[in-house]
Amino acid sequence: MNRQQFENFTASSLYCEKCRAAMPVRERLLLVLPDREIFDYLCTECGLSVGRREITAGEKLMAQAMSGRTRREPASIRLQ
Repeated sequence: MNRQQFENFTASSLYCEKCRAAMPVRERLLLVLPDREIFDYLCTECGLSVGRREITAGEKLMAQAMSGRTRREPASIRLQ
């Protein structure tokens, strides 16, 4: 498999400490900076923040060019 296949993905479920299980998550735009966007993953059951994702401007442009789409493309997920 190609490393590039996994560079742009969005989590659909992550482990929630409060619920003590892998739970569905929703993504919320937390902060927009000149060079990156920061997103927060929230548990859909209890609302706890369970992870973050950052996408740099360069990664966003590259993902858009490769996919031909203009929507936000994730770069990486950092679990808290």
